[in-house]
Formats: sequence, C-alpha cells, structure tokens
Amino acid sequence: MEFINDPKQYTDTVELVKNSVGQEVTFRGTVHRVRDMSDFAFLIVRTERGLVQCTFQGDTLGDIQRADVKDAMVVEVTGKVHEEPRAEHGVEVVLSRISILARPYDQLPVPLGKKYMGLSLDVDLPLRPVTLRHPIKQAVFRVQGAIADGFAEYMLSQGFTHIHTPKIVSAGAEGGANIFKLDYFGQQAYLAQSPQFYKQYTAGVFGRVFEIGNVYRAERHNTSRHLNEYIGLDFEMAYIDSMYDVMQMETGMLKYVLNYVKEHCPEELALLKADIPEIKEIPSIRFHEAKEIMESKFGHKSKNRYDLNPDEEVMLCDWAKQEHGSEFVFVTHFPSSKRPFYAMDDPDDKKLALSFDLLFRGLEITTGGQRIHDYQEQIDKLAERNMNAELFESFTMLHKYGMPPHGGLGIGLERLTMQLLKLANVRDASMFPRDMNRLEP
Repeated sequence: MEFINDPKQYTDTVELVKNSVGQEVTFRGTVHRVRDMSDFAFLIVRTERGLVQCTFQGDTLGDIQRADVKDAMVVEVTGKVHEEPRAEHGVEVVLSRISILARPYDQLPVPLGKKYMGLSLDVDLPLRPVTLRHPIKQAVFRVQGAIADGFAEYMLSQGFTHIHTPKIVSAGAEGGANIFKLDYFGQQAYLAQSPQFYKQYTAGVFGRVFEIGNVYRAERHNTSRHLNEYIGLDFEMAYIDSMYDVMQMETGMLKYVLNYVKEHCPEELALLKADIPEIKEIPSIRFHEAKEIMESKFGHKSKNRYDLNPDEEVMLCDWAKQEHGSEFVFVTHFPSSKRPFYAMDDPDDKKLALSFDLLFRGLEITTGGQRIHDYQEQIDKLAERNMNAELFESFTMLHKYGMPPHGGLGIGLERLTMQLLKLANVRDASMFPRDMNRLEP
C-alpha cells in the first residue's frame, strides 16, 4: 500500500545555483553545449529556466569519461558553486559527480549550442520539437505565456468569469466562407471562427466573461500575419454605456499585461532585446478621420472605402507615434456593411458601426465593439444581410428574453506576441503553427 502526498516545492534551478555560492548543489538538465579546453571542459547545462555553466575537470568523473559527454545528453550533476563573472548568471558549478539519465541516438539536426541558430522558417518549423529547446525560442514562448497569464489575472481582478466555449459549432459567428466544415456524426458542423455567440450568451449570465482559446479561420492567406488556427484572448462585458467602456477596459488590461511581462520575464526580454512600450493613454480616431490623416500627412489617397489596408495600418501607427507618442491607436466607427451582423450600428449614422480596431506597431491586433442587444434590431439586421433568422434561433434567444447593453473584443495572442517582440513572422510566435500548408508537427 502506498499513499501519495503533495509534491516537493518547485525550485528554479538557476535561482538555486545563483543563491548557493560556496555550497554544493545537485540538479538535472540537458547538455546544451560542450567546450573542450584540453585539460578540462565547460559543460553548459540547459535547465527549465536558463543555462548553467559547469566545469568538468580532468578526464573522468567516477565512471564517466569527459570525452563521452555530448550535446543533448540528459544529466544529473553535483558540484560546488563558485562566483565567475564571465559566466552566465555570474556563477559556475565545478562538478564532482555526473550521471547520464538519457542519451541522444543521433546528432542534433540544428546548432542548438549557438547563440543564434540562423534558421529559415522552412527549416525551423518542421523541427520545432527540437528547435524550441533553444533559449531564444524558449524566451519567446515564456513571454507569450506571461501575456496570457497577465490577461487572465487582470480580467479576474475586474470581476470577469473565466469561461470555456465549444470549438465545434453549428454555425459560423462571423459568416462568410472562411470556416472549416466537418462531418459531425452525419451532421454538418464547423470549427469555431470565434467564441462570439457564447461570450454574448454568458455575458448575459455572469455580466463579465473572458476566454483564452483556439480560433479557426479557413482563409486562403499565406502571409507573415495570418494563421489558420490561433489563440484568441476574448472578453465580453454587459451593462456598458458605450463601446468606449470596452476600449477603456482593453487599455487598462494592456497596461497591466505589459507590466506583468516586464515583472515576470526580465531575463527573457533582455535575451530577446525586446522594447516593451509604456502605455499612458491610447489615442482614438474615427475611420473617416484615419483616411483624412493618411491623405493630409502622407499624401495617401485610399482606394479601400470599407477597411484599412496593411500599409495604412503602418501609416496610422507612424502618425500616432509622431503626434501622440503612442505605439497603439484605436480606429472606430467602421462602415457597418463590413462589420459582423451582431455589431450595433451608430444611432446617429446607420452606415457606421459601433466597432473598433486596435493597431499596434503597424498591425491590427484587436477587433471589438458594442453588440446589438435589442431583439427586433438584431432580427432586422439579419434580414438586411439576407441571412435566415431561423438558422440563428439559439443566438437570437439571447435578445428575445432580454439582454443588457454589452460589448467586447478579441485579440490574437500570436499577433500581439509578434508585435511586442518585433518578430518577422507570426509563425515565429506560434509553437506549432497551422497555415495553409502545415499540419505537422
């Protein structure tokens, strides 16, 4: 008979070593790099939160030959910690014992031991189970994890309930053709383009809800900014006065998230040489004003009357940085015809929607706004779009039985990560990206 109790308290290996100068430590890790110096060798051991420099003196330790220690071996080491200003973290471990826990069966396909691997995406992505071991890759996704953690922590602090919604659905929340179809036991079903309907349902229940979950878009894009599966940071809030309540909530959330990332990932940010912006306030302009600014400031006359082109997003962010010192800018009141059927129209001008995008460093990272809450208004909007209201009965049930004014938004986690870390491609901010050509690994 055995009884299972609580686990041991987690100890960060790098912190353990840094705080044990003059003492003996034992820890486990993977040999990241071996540098042979004739009568001794540096073993750089990769742990869960960073690299630790160790020295293997002489030719043997116990029954382990120095020449037999190779990159990618999993080891347990014991040794005394000494200060060493030239080493990473300012310390090194002089080994007195080494045990090999696992051995690689082949040579590494990429140079993990180098500071920069210098791989193209075509080489990197198929080898992600290996390339993610590199410290720079790890740093990207630790920052990404902190973004999501900070988002959740802020939402909880503001009275939001964490929800989890279905990803197999009977109708697309956004409409259009960019939706993956699947056979669901003989019925037509789809992968969710958005948790939108479920956010609205549950905002009517809990008042404020948020989700961190997968989103699927069957868009035939093969660009540096698009994925066919991504992680959405979504929230919805009821009892609002206007869409500006949603924009204020996002501003507060982003301030919190960026500070959270700086607090929890200082070493990762230093390794990535990341420039984390300070947010005081975010400028907001209307869509038609944005078009006028681009013409007056940049001599750019837009041919797109309904949306912002990628080059226009860059121009507007340049303008916001120059004029207001902000790397973020809200654009509001987009043409209603190009916004979803659940977006509320501006009562002062029905051609415009109470809808916004947030641009960051030249890229749209957020779409949000106020939703229709009146039953007849939603039915009329469906009719205007030539959409069959009977197919949306479970959605309009929300409105039929009373729904407070509400709104919300969605943020692409990978896009936010890419822009925050100034990565070249959104695939660099996705652990195992799914695009038109990629289903593995």
